[in-house]
Amino acid sequence: MATAAATSASEPEAEPEAGPKIEGEEEDGEEEEAAAKAARTRRKVLSRAMAAATCKSIGPEWDRQEEGVSESDGDDEYAMASSAESSPGEYEWECDEEEEKNQLEIERLEEQLSINVYDYNCHVDLIRLLRLEGELSRVRTARQKMSEIFPLTEELWLEWLHDEINMALDGLDREHVYDLFEKAVKDYMCPNIWLEYGQYSVGGIGQKGGLEKVRSVFERALSSVGLHVTKGLAVWEAYREFENAIVEAARLEKVHSLFRRQLAIPLYDMEATFAEYEEWSEDPIPESVVQSYRKALQQLEKYKPYEEALLQAEAPRLAEYQAYIDFEMKIGDPARIQLIFERALVENCLVPDLWIRYSQYLDRQLKVKDLVLSVHSRAVRNCPWTVALWTRYLLAMERHGVDHQVISDSSKELEELRSTFSRALEHLQQEVEERFNESGDPSCMIMQNWARIEARLCNNMQKARELWDSIMTKGNAKYANMWLEYYNLERAHGDTQHCRKALHRAVQCTSDYPEHVCDVLLTMERTEGTLEDWDIAVQKTETRLARVNEQRMKAAEKEAALAQQEEEKAEQRKKARAEKKALKKKKKARGGDKRHAEEDDEKEWGDEDEEQPAKRRKVENSTPLTSAIQDGAQEAEAAGTPVDVDPPSKQKEKAASLKRDMPKVLHDSSKDSVTVFVSNLPYSLGEPDEKLRPLFEACGEVAEIRPIFSNRGDFRGYCYVEFKEEKAALQALELDRKSVEGRPMFVSPCVDKSKNPNFKVFRYSTALEKHKLFISGLPFSCTKEELEDICKAHGTVKDLRLVTNRAGKPKGLAYVEYENESQASQAVMKMDGMTIRENVIKVAISNPPQRKAPEKPEARKAPGGSLVPRQIYGARGKGRTQLSLLPRALQRPSAAASQAENGPGPRPAAATSEATEAPKMSNADFAKLLLRK
Repeated sequence: MATAAATSASEPEAEPEAGPKIEGEEEDGEEEEAAAKAARTRRKVLSRAMAAATCKSIGPEWDRQEEGVSESDGDDEYAMASSAESSPGEYEWECDEEEEKNQLEIERLEEQLSINVYDYNCHVDLIRLLRLEGELSRVRTARQKMSEIFPLTEELWLEWLHDEINMALDGLDREHVYDLFEKAVKDYMCPNIWLEYGQYSVGGIGQKGGLEKVRSVFERALSSVGLHVTKGLAVWEAYREFENAIVEAARLEKVHSLFRRQLAIPLYDMEATFAEYEEWSEDPIPESVVQSYRKALQQLEKYKPYEEALLQAEAPRLAEYQAYIDFEMKIGDPARIQLIFERALVENCLVPDLWIRYSQYLDRQLKVKDLVLSVHSRAVRNCPWTVALWTRYLLAMERHGVDHQVISDSSKELEELRSTFSRALEHLQQEVEERFNESGDPSCMIMQNWARIEARLCNNMQKARELWDSIMTKGNAKYANMWLEYYNLERAHGDTQHCRKALHRAVQCTSDYPEHVCDVLLTMERTEGTLEDWDIAVQKTETRLARVNEQRMKAAEKEAALAQQEEEKAEQRKKARAEKKALKKKKKARGGDKRHAEEDDEKEWGDEDEEQPAKRRKVENSTPLTSAIQDGAQEAEAAGTPVDVDPPSKQKEKAASLKRDMPKVLHDSSKDSVTVFVSNLPYSLGEPDEKLRPLFEACGEVAEIRPIFSNRGDFRGYCYVEFKEEKAALQALELDRKSVEGRPMFVSPCVDKSKNPNFKVFRYSTALEKHKLFISGLPFSCTKEELEDICKAHGTVKDLRLVTNRAGKPKGLAYVEYENESQASQAVMKMDGMTIRENVIKVAISNPPQRKAPEKPEARKAPGGSLVPRQIYGARGKGRTQLSLLPRALQRPSAAASQAENGPGPRPAAATSEATEAPKMSNADFAKLLLRK
């Protein structure tokens, strides 16, 4: 192939000379240009044909279509080459246009790499285009540059190796390919590269030391990937085939050894290997080998679930690899632990946590210098942005005694660091301070770190002092902590003179904590200064502290004056509000008296003794039974039937008697263990006993179902279900949230909370649950089965609950519980933002917000000191909508004050009620009220 390429490369020069010469300069130029184009076309086709031949030698494991080269492409290009030779005009235009387009793209990629050499995708695209154009030398250079910066994947290495193998002609080229293989096996653990390495080394067996080279490569391959459960078999078989092909007396023992070693390792298709060994061996297989084989089969059964999980999952399969690693760590075989880490890193090379875990295991367990440092070096090549990996790498080098020159920075790198600090400060000034009028680094942390590096690592205190001068001029001179930070730096790396100078400046400039700075100055002069230095320090500190105290007193007086002004203004506002409120109250009282007089005048013309018809609306002192009696009276009156309406006192008596006569649903607390309380049932449930009995009889024999009805006979939506056995009652609790006529039924234990205040009803967890997902934004029409089918694609679903309201209608929310955290995290990544019926859902790990505990209402007291029952204010307390509309002059003492909290109290005697009843007022009395001033 190389000869053909060289021949094609020389054709452009030979063809113009061999062609017939035609008169006229224009015709000569056209003919030369046409010949040059045809030569370029043939050269390009030949290079592509060589790439196609390379693809054929690689085999099915290399994805040819991904790189844009296939066998059919090679055949088509050969056909195009022949057509180009016969009729150059037909193919020239298309070839030139494609070549020009590729050249422009190559130039663009090279320019982009000159700007940013760390653009991974740009490197890959450039190599692909150069290979397609047949620029073999440029492809090699591009690959070398990329391999210096990034570790290459298995596909990129195999492509490079096969190109170099096809171009290798002599022993020097073979050594170059060997070097490439050595680099390839260091990036990642790839069984295919080791297999190619072994097969290629077989080709050099005829050279000096060729046999030892082949065996060395295969032995290294077995130590690296021989334990691979799924791919290690190919390496073992290739090694055995090589040994079988060698005509040596000792080869039989070598093959026996390989069979025995392989059968002791759990690998896929072990049974076929054992059968092959039985067929190949002339002697019976030793019992020790059979026992090792059976033990390996047992181990294989333990590994199969993890291998099958990897086969079924999609890349990068991080969760599956993590579970596999945990399993291997429990077993504790160092070789297998190293292998599974390497397998996981092939697909998850950009996960820093995985590199940290791998390097931590090597640092603490194996402690092999070459292996540990190699893994650390690969970690920082794959994830150079992770500080923790660099820190661990430096510690590992120090731990294993690496030369200090390898670890320390060079002068060039130091200048680069200084340049980076300068560019960072310029960026903050231009992009933050000038554009947003705010300081991007108010504490000057960047400059402080720079000064520390200059002082501690570079012994350049002059530069550090310049940086601190700049820090103080940026408004930090008034803070004591900044001066003390500078003082500590001078104490550690400077001299006493500069320490004294810094503290004297701090005493004059500090305004937040000058006492602290003065104490530090006096302490230093007491221990290290002379008497003269001490006197100067005392004089300066006393003068400064006196001035500070004077300033603080003035500031305190000013603040007190401002506070007094605020108090006076608040008092004035309070008086103004009181006067306004009194005036408004006075106007309201006058309007109320006038309204009362008008009402009394109207009543004079009617029947004074006739009572107003009872209203349907409940007032504060009404009870359900009295309102029911009043409603019945209104209905009878509307029907035209004469009804004698009793006064309110008699109505209350009748309501109380009716309530006593109504049958009550009694509950025996001794049967709580066999009884459940059922609530949130539909009010429209006609016969609760008939409809609920079949549902609960599935749990056990039902003794009685006691539904609760209102005073009017309407079903109130809850009931008691009593079973024969306690076991049936416990099983009935599982029916909680079951839908009954489209409404979720609540089933809870029957427990008296007044006797068992510590009893806790079941509630869903409100803590963080890493194996449970919270899904929002679901369409209301989404069913449980439909959502479960979607979630099953990402793991095993243990439970799924659609959230509904008390009426059973969905809220668009759901909780999904998986078997483990890894499945839940994988489902979050793949389901978050998914569209279901034009609704974009949100998926997150279940972590409900903390609920605030309800505050217990304080006991309300009446003016006399006694507790006021809740019924006196109604169900919602004393609200604006429950104010009495009766004028205060006509209000009578309420009878409800004497009622017990849970029902009416005993009736007072008639004489007492007559004595406490207010006298009726006539029109004359109202007139006196209006004329009173």
